[in-house]
Amino acid sequence: PGTLVTGKMIAALRRLGFDKVFDTNFTADLTIIEEGNELLKRVKEGGKLPMITSCSPGWIKFCEHFYPDLLDHLSTCKSPQQMFGALAKTYYAETAGIDPKDIVSVSIMPCTAKKFEAQRPEMASSGYRDVDYVLTTRELGRMIKEAGIDFESLSDEDHDAPMGEYTGAGTIFGATGGVMEAALRTVYAVVTGKDLPSLNITPVRGLEGVKEAAVEVGPLGNVKIAVAHGLGNARKLMDKIREDKADYAFIEVMCCPGGCISGGGEPIPTNNEIRLKRSAALYKDDGSVQKKRQSHENESVKKLYEKFLKEPLGHKSHELLHTHYIKRGAEMPHKNDE
Repeated sequence: PGTLVTGKMIAALRRLGFDKVFDTNFTADLTIIEEGNELLKRVKEGGKLPMITSCSPGWIKFCEHFYPDLLDHLSTCKSPQQMFGALAKTYYAETAGIDPKDIVSVSIMPCTAKKFEAQRPEMASSGYRDVDYVLTTRELGRMIKEAGIDFESLSDEDHDAPMGEYTGAGTIFGATGGVMEAALRTVYAVVTGKDLPSLNITPVRGLEGVKEAAVEVGPLGNVKIAVAHGLGNARKLMDKIREDKADYAFIEVMCCPGGCISGGGEPIPTNNEIRLKRSAALYKDDGSVQKKRQSHENESVKKLYEKFLKEPLGHKSHELLHTHYIKRGAEMPHKNDE
């Protein structure tokens, strides 16, 4: 736990037979661009606030069941996994000259709920299913062992272009508070034209259940934010919104304690000691490994907008990168109805 093995994982995936290996952190950066602009649009145009993050599928399903009256608070952005899949069948297919029907998109995730998310009927806006298969990190580990690959002896390899580049902001998505921190870096830059005085927004880090902070964002003034991880803590914030006692502009919610680093598909065991080691590795990747730390600095994402999407929240973005949610309700079937 706490060791960065991205390069070895890429090498292992190629040995398992994958033709191209990209990185979901690329679309984590893209999510930040779309989500940051969505937040600014809501703030400026009087949209529904607080806006709540939408990248944790366990959280989304929970919200659909137990807070269907608050679904319009959710960001319409698809998760990085689903954005990636949509672009694999469109942007990448076009760039590489491949028929989308011949592309099989497989994501490797720390999260078992990603399997459900990939099968949601609305996740096929390109005419093809965004993501065809989801493997958990634990399943990948099993596959590597069964294939007889000596993981530790593998040399690091790089991602393929054009969807492999990512910034430090993209990598911290996996820790609670990471989406919020990444978004604020970009929102501040978009609004003020400058970098945040410190890119480390420490009040949103750590394993405290609910974290609150206020960040000065130029002409927008003090932007109040909150971060919750674990569904019990999410309930506290959602109940405050229902009672009209939540004066936040932006809320991040992760279903799993600690964030994606302790997802249901991660290696066992997962406890607070391991969570801290895993999150420390992500912050190390952000702080000292990646040369760029803000999503809007990602050159491959800039090219994506230039060549394909044109602009954040534009027509193509809405078609491929945004979604809607379903009011499921919390009612359980009666025995006589089963």
